[in-house]
Amino acid sequence: MDQRRYKIPVLGGTGPQGTGLALRLAAAGHDVTVGSRDAARAVAVAATLSTRVGKTIQGGDNGAAAQAGEIVFLTVPYAVQRSTVESVLDALGGKILVDTTVPLVPPKVATVQLPQSQSAVAAIQQLAGSAVRVVSAFQNVSAEHLNALDHPVDCDVLVCGDDRSACDSIIGLCTDIGLRGFYAGPIANSAAAEALTSVLITINRRYKIAGAGIRITGVPKA
Repeated sequence: MDQRRYKIPVLGGTGPQGTGLALRLAAAGHDVTVGSRDAARAVAVAATLSTRVGKTIQGGDNGAAAQAGEIVFLTVPYAVQRSTVESVLDALGGKILVDTTVPLVPPKVATVQLPQSQSAVAAIQQLAGSAVRVVSAFQNVSAEHLNALDHPVDCDVLVCGDDRSACDSIIGLCTDIGLRGFYAGPIANSAAAEALTSVLITINRRYKIAGAGIRITGVPKA
């Protein structure tokens, strides 16, 4: 079966996580747009990424990018997560929103600090309502590794969401970019992945690792 090609905007795509995902998704054959509050910056970053991947990546403001996309990635810092979604909410109806947000609160980013709602991503599903299928994924994948196209990423992806078909679509995208995605339960379970990021940051610092990840063991080989 041929791989489906999606139009994928990456909102906040000028940051490390966003650029890494944009590169990997474009390299896998998807039509990627880098989105930003600053359209000029998005265009400049997209041009640089296009040179790296050997394929045109578009750039523009978050609103226009979200409007044109089929599956929308959100890769902004926690501090602007909600405001970014609010600014593009009208463009998200009927689409999958892949939220990679981790509720890191500087300067203690190595300490778990979940919001009162327990999950930053679940709060976005509540904000967006049933018209938007929110999927939590990629919180535990190192941006440094994603940006290094010369080697595979040694990490699995926990995928959480209330819509199983939406989760399956994102697991498929994980496969496209060389990762293993695993359905990890409803959107409320995103709290576990969000908290795990601070644990991995602690491990990185203690053992001087460039980007620790997770692996799901015991899975029979295909």
